[in-house]
Amino acid sequence: MTKELKCNSCSTRLTNLNGSVVFKCPKCNEHDLIRCTHCRKIVAKYECSCGFSGPN
Repeated sequence: MTKELKCNSCSTRLTNLNGSVVFKCPKCNEHDLIRCTHCRKIVAKYECSCGFSGPN
């Protein structure tokens, strides 16, 4: 069984959601940061467990 992906900002499930993205944290390069299309468009804040936050 695979882990269900959820947006780090709004917790929306990303199953079959176009435009979502998963990337490694630029600071620690250990944790996955997951963003849905909506949160990317509205530039919603997200935070890694290492303390890194974005965008900008």
